[in-house]
Amino acid sequence: MSIDTELYSNRLRERVIIPSEQKVLIARLSGSEQEKDLTAPVNCRGYGRIRHFRLYKNDDWSPNPLPILPACKALGHPPDIVLRAQVFQNAACNWRCWYCFVDFNRLSADRRFSEYFTPNELIKLYLEEVDRPEVIDLSGGQPDLVPEWLLWTMESLRENGLEGKIFLWSDDNLSNRYFWKFLNHEQRKKIAQFPKYSRVACFKGYDEVSFAFNTLAAPELFYQQFEIYRDLLKEGLDLYAYVTFTAVPHEGLQSTMERFIDKLQTIHPNLPLRTVPLKIDVFTPTQGRITKNHEMALTFQYEVHQAWLEQINQRFSETERNLPICEISMRYE
Repeated sequence: MSIDTELYSNRLRERVIIPSEQKVLIARLSGSEQEKDLTAPVNCRGYGRIRHFRLYKNDDWSPNPLPILPACKALGHPPDIVLRAQVFQNAACNWRCWYCFVDFNRLSADRRFSEYFTPNELIKLYLEEVDRPEVIDLSGGQPDLVPEWLLWTMESLRENGLEGKIFLWSDDNLSNRYFWKFLNHEQRKKIAQFPKYSRVACFKGYDEVSFAFNTLAAPELFYQQFEIYRDLLKEGLDLYAYVTFTAVPHEGLQSTMERFIDKLQTIHPNLPLRTVPLKIDVFTPTQGRITKNHEMALTFQYEVHQAWLEQINQRFSETERNLPICEISMRYE
């Protein structure tokens, strides 16, 4: 059975935010299965972690320059191989991607594994850390179940004299329109214009079948992702994209990939160049979820990745393909 995304989103939001107190439910990472995969101890009293983003991680996959290149450009640093970021995860997600590296009990707004914080309290925890990264990553979960979290974090950074001094990054799974439902025009404008802020949104598959396989959501919501992404771009956000290529092996891969990239280019001709394929690996929380179909998908993703590369090579020149991802223009005039 498919997840009823609208119903589940509403229920999760009711549990994950206290608007009157500006509090958001944050996952406790200490004691989680996810903690076993971390390369550094959890911090911020168990509710934060340091993530190491690596530019060249896999010899058999495209490099992932996010958020390394946008962050280094914003901060005025030369590009580095490894970028450290302070991560906080909200404790709710309205989809259940089988490959997610987060424990599902940290995605269901379960108070046994989470705690309410104001964004200012989280920033205070960040400031207590001795070796603080210059990057803060609001992750999840699905941060846009509570788009106020981003706005309130920006306000806290400003109040603490950090505006323009750190790079702020946030994730989005393109599952809802809460960015418009719960934020007014002026608030959205403040987010778009906040110094050194960028967002990445993830396309969960390259057609409706792979999308439903990955998320457990209704197949038709695959198309909604493109509409949401287009509208976010029109808001003036500095926007990037991920895509996951796990799927049960199937025929017609080339034509399916052509259609996917066609749809990306209906949003903006350069969007494929701002889209990074994510290689899916197995983490401790995912080990118990993997079925035979998932095992096949982990292998098949390499074929899908190759089909992607062939299309990118056909559609863009070598000069265009070699541009740093943060130098690729995607603004609407």
